[in-house]
Amino acid sequence: MEERKNEYCMKIPRAAAQIIRTIENAGYEAFVVGGCVRDMILQKEPQDWDITTSAKPEVVQALFHRTIATGIKHGTVTVLIDKVGYEVTTYRIDGEYEDGRHPKQVEFTASLVEDLRRRDFTINAMAYSPEKGIIDLFGGQEDLQAGIIRCVGEAKERFTEDALRILRALRFSAQLGFEIEEKTQAAIRALAPNLNKISKERIQVELDKLLCSPHPERMELAYELGVSQVILPEWDRMMETPQNTPYHMGTVGLHTLEVMKATPPEHYLRWAAFLHDVGKPQTRTTDENGRDHFHGHEHVGAKMAENILKGLKFDTNTIRTVSKLVEVHGNKPTLTLAGIRRSMSKIGPELYPYFIKIQEADAAGKSEYGKASSREHLAFLKQAYEEITRAGQCLTLKDLAVNGSDLMAVGIEKGPMLGEYLKKLLDYVVEHPEKNTKEDLLVLVKEK
Repeated sequence: MEERKNEYCMKIPRAAAQIIRTIENAGYEAFVVGGCVRDMILQKEPQDWDITTSAKPEVVQALFHRTIATGIKHGTVTVLIDKVGYEVTTYRIDGEYEDGRHPKQVEFTASLVEDLRRRDFTINAMAYSPEKGIIDLFGGQEDLQAGIIRCVGEAKERFTEDALRILRALRFSAQLGFEIEEKTQAAIRALAPNLNKISKERIQVELDKLLCSPHPERMELAYELGVSQVILPEWDRMMETPQNTPYHMGTVGLHTLEVMKATPPEHYLRWAAFLHDVGKPQTRTTDENGRDHFHGHEHVGAKMAENILKGLKFDTNTIRTVSKLVEVHGNKPTLTLAGIRRSMSKIGPELYPYFIKIQEADAAGKSEYGKASSREHLAFLKQAYEEITRAGQCLTLKDLAVNGSDLMAVGIEKGPMLGEYLKKLLDYVVEHPEKNTKEDLLVLVKEK
């Protein structure tokens, strides 16, 4: 197999070039490899700089002053230069994959070809050095130009070795806007059940990258290829649940795809958009006129979202924030300033910008009739939010002009009653923001 070289604007960090030069001067080969080469060709800023070399780990350790044996068993040494770590890994051939995720053993090799052959996709199987240029043995440049995700070699072998590559294919498709090649798709469909061997934490990472990508709608492909049936069956139910209402078009899942596309690619927002209607399949009823209803789907969905996110091992903040947004996403505040203040106080000022964006995206995913019915509501909601925020009006207990100590000073005993007084004062101020002064509130307490 011949090397394919091409000229691009390939700029690597000074430290990475120094590592490659030091290894080459010692008589070995060294290249930056994988995703950083792909990103340079695409004129993107690489996030990581991995280096592959024919030098054994002990040689790499001897060549550099500061190293960490981060994965010495698999040939990886981290070289520290200017307090930045660069992973340097010896060319290797992977042994058998007994757990569908990790090789039982690895064998070091002097062949770059063998090292690149074991990688997942052609676009990630290229190497580069300033001296030798791009080494592309499997058509990675052609696939980048054509916008294709294709396995290196036999797709079924690559996915059998490591089932996480199935999710990586979908994720790269979403991040780059690429199509997945037919044989690679067929292998995904056949081997999707192997995802049961992958840890929830690793699934979470790939799903998060997919949902927060420029093309979250590629979740439809996860359904079509049988991937979500294994890792997120709730998504399959959403894709298969119709919405026979004048406000929607298509299934719950198809509506959700449109909502995600209309949402900024932010972690909390994309997950809230993805799960906002997860409770609809469970709550769907059809009346005598053939019209569907989903009463209470927000509350059912909030609990389901919480369980799904816990199952994927998300952090507490994500679970709490997304579940709350799912629960309130359908709220329709009274279209008055007081009504919006009540809504902001209940949902929380910090979450309210997310709430507005979810409502905007939800409307964008509806039928033309549904969009039209939401325009006036959304326009007033955004205007009122901006006015209330600009005025700095009191919406939480911490913004109240009095605190517990003030109330105890006028005779309110410490205990549950103190909390009740503070809550009632907050409710009063939300209705009458001009009364949020210490004098006014203490007069009100004394009167009561």
